[in-house]
Amino acid sequence: MTRRSRLRAPAKINLGLRIVGRRADGYHELESLFAVLDLADELELGIEHADAPSVALRLESPGSGAPGGASNLAARAAELFLAETGLALHLEIALRKHTPVAAGLGGGSSDAAAVLRALAGFAPGALARGRLAELALRLGADVPFFLDPRPAFVRGIGERIEPVCGFPDLPLVLANPGEPLATREVFRVHDLLHPDTTGPAAKAAALPDFARLRGDPGAWAPLLHNDLEPAALRLCPAIGRLRAELTARGARAVGLSGSGPTLFGIFDSHAAARAAAATPLRPPAWLRVATASESG
Repeated sequence: MTRRSRLRAPAKINLGLRIVGRRADGYHELESLFAVLDLADELELGIEHADAPSVALRLESPGSGAPGGASNLAARAAELFLAETGLALHLEIALRKHTPVAAGLGGGSSDAAAVLRALAGFAPGALARGRLAELALRLGADVPFFLDPRPAFVRGIGERIEPVCGFPDLPLVLANPGEPLATREVFRVHDLLHPDTTGPAAKAAALPDFARLRGDPGAWAPLLHNDLEPAALRLCPAIGRLRAELTARGARAVGLSGSGPTLFGIFDSHAAARAAAATPLRPPAWLRVATASESG
């Protein structure tokens, strides 16, 4: 008998990102405030007992740019869970993409975490306490955050997660040049621009005052600095034009999410965000109204 679950995998934005060190193994230490969006991928997971473990993934969004089959991060998460637990299950994953691929919004990482959450719920006790987070980190730096997707301050290489309370609803417009940007390549260029980042992490930043920010969206502006933006801009000059475009349309603050190329503008109201996005960009660039909130 097949057990089926419908899963939601929300996207995220980074409200500022600092590279505070680079470890001897090449991993970067970072600090960033992660916020959850109302933009999400949809997955359906079918689970049934079998003679041997197996995973099949069906991509229901042709043309999304997401890899299919075993190379998809959701399928890799399922394979890793089965390998670690030794469970003989056949898993069928149907994935409908809404979050753009290689956009700095964490879509693939969120898909992987959704699968891990569902499998952990199906087989409670199959993994030792804390082991699920370790598996998530093996899949990618953003995956542990999505195991419990809510606003959080993330440090280290993605494993130190501090949920935050009182996060305000943020009316946003997402802007993307319509071209993917590989995270690995952005970090490579960042390291070329900053060859001196190897060493111990810098002093941790303080959490922002959400009560003050709730009443003044423009106060976010100095907090949205992203250390990866110079590298992303070199690889994708359209980022600079989109930043200016969001500002011209009334954004009170503009930031780059993750390694890009997606930018987000924070607006005074949802009505102002909708008005700003009413006139589309020239394809393949796109705009989308979104909301960041405590619940996504």
